[in-house]
Amino acid sequence: MLLRGALAAGGLALLPAGRGARAQSFWEQRGETDEKRAFYNTAFFYRHNRAFRTGAALHFSHGYQHDVLELTPFADRARVDADTNRRSLEFLASPPRTEPAQEYYAPYTAQAYWRVLRIIDWTHKLHEMTYDIMSERRIPWPEKKRYLDDAVRHYLTAEEPGIARSIAPLDVTMRRAAVMMKPYFTTFRNHYPLSNNFFYYAHWWHPIIYEAMMVGGNGPGQEAMVAAVERVGREQVVRDRPLRMLLSREIMPRYAMLSPESANAFDNLHMLHGFAYDLLAYEGWTTEQKRAELYRWLDAMSYKPGDERYVRKFRVPNPDLDPRAYTPDVRSPQGEMSRIMMEMLEDMMPMMGMSGMAPDMHRRMMDAFRAKMTPGMEPGEHPGSLHDALMALMPGMRMMPGATEPGRTPAMMVDAMLRGWERRHGGIPDAPPMPMNHDPGTGA
Repeated sequence: MLLRGALAAGGLALLPAGRGARAQSFWEQRGETDEKRAFYNTAFFYRHNRAFRTGAALHFSHGYQHDVLELTPFADRARVDADTNRRSLEFLASPPRTEPAQEYYAPYTAQAYWRVLRIIDWTHKLHEMTYDIMSERRIPWPEKKRYLDDAVRHYLTAEEPGIARSIAPLDVTMRRAAVMMKPYFTTFRNHYPLSNNFFYYAHWWHPIIYEAMMVGGNGPGQEAMVAAVERVGREQVVRDRPLRMLLSREIMPRYAMLSPESANAFDNLHMLHGFAYDLLAYEGWTTEQKRAELYRWLDAMSYKPGDERYVRKFRVPNPDLDPRAYTPDVRSPQGEMSRIMMEMLEDMMPMMGMSGMAPDMHRRMMDAFRAKMTPGMEPGEHPGSLHDALMALMPGMRMMPGATEPGRTPAMMVDAMLRGWERRHGGIPDAPPMPMNHDPGTGA
C-alpha cells in the first residue's frame, strides 16, 4: 500500500542547507523493492481498516519528525515539540486512508539521508505482509507460521543489500551499533518529550495489534480484540504514554514466540527511529558527518549471516499478557530496554577507567544514567548527552577510539559488550515456539 512520494527515485540527491550544513550534491543509488505478491495482500486493510489507518497516521508522524528535526533550530525545541505533537494528534484523529512512502512526509531527509527512509519503508512492508497474514481468514491458524516465515525470507532476501533489519534481538544489535557514548545520544528523548513519548505510544500500538490477533484468532474474535486495543490506545495510552520503548517480548509475547524473526526486526526498526531522531536533533555535526554516522549503525543493525543463532535468545516476561490491559509496568521507564543499556554501560565501564569506583560514585553514575534514559529533563539533570553527564561526574573517564566521533565504531567497546552479553545471556534457553494447533477464536 506504500505509494511513491513527491520526489522521484533518481540517483542525485541535493542536500538541504540545514543547520550548519553545506549545500552540495551527493550521489546515492535509489531503488525499489516490493512486498511479496500474494492472495493475502490487503487483508489487513479490508478487515481492520480503522487499525490500518491508525498505522498510517503513526507512519506520518515518524516520517514528518525527520524533517522537523533536520530543519528547525534546537533553541526552538519546546515550541517545535508542542507543534509536532499537535500535528501527530490531528493525524491520529483524522487518519490517512492510505500510506505514502516516507519521503512524501520527509522530502529533505530523503535528499540528505536516503537509506534511512528506504530502510523504514522496507520494514513497513514487512509489517504490511505480516498484518495481512494474521488478518487473512483463508490461512488456517496452524499455517500462519509457515506464511510468516515465507514473508520474512522475502524481506531478508531483497535485491538491495543491507536494507533488511537484523533478526537478532536488540540485546545484540544495540551492542553492535555502539551509540551510547556518542554526543547525540538521548537528545530527542530528553528535549522533545511530547514527540518522543508519542512514538512510545506508536511502539506500543504496532505490537499490541499482533497480540490482539493472536488472542482473537481467525474468527470474529479477532475483530473484537483489535477494536478493543484500538480503544485502549485512544482512550488511555496516547493520553498517558509509556516512558520507554517497549520491546516485542514485553508487549506481544505470543507473536514474538510465533515469529521471533519479524518481532526482532520490528524492534530494530523502532530503535532506528530513536537513534535517527537523536542524531537529527543534534547540532554539533554537519550533514556529511551525520550521514556517515547514520549509515554506520544502519549497517551495524542490518541483517547479517549468523544472526539466526540469536533469534530466540530472549526471555518472555509475561507470556499470558492481556493486550487490553494498560498496566503500570507497561507505563514505567524501567523494562527490557533500560536493562539492556544498563548492562552495556557496565560492560564499557572497565574500558573507560571506571573499575573499582567508590560506591557513592557508582550510585551517582547510575542515577545520571537513569535520568538520561527517562524522557524529559529532571531537576539537576545534565542538559547534554549521557557521555557529557558521565564526564561531568568523572572528568578523567577514558574513551576508546571511535566512541565519540561521527561515522566511527569503537571496536574494542563493541567486543567487550558482546562478550558481556555472551557471559550473561548466551546460555539462556531459547524462547519456546508458540503452539498453533488450536485457533483461539474457533477452538478448531
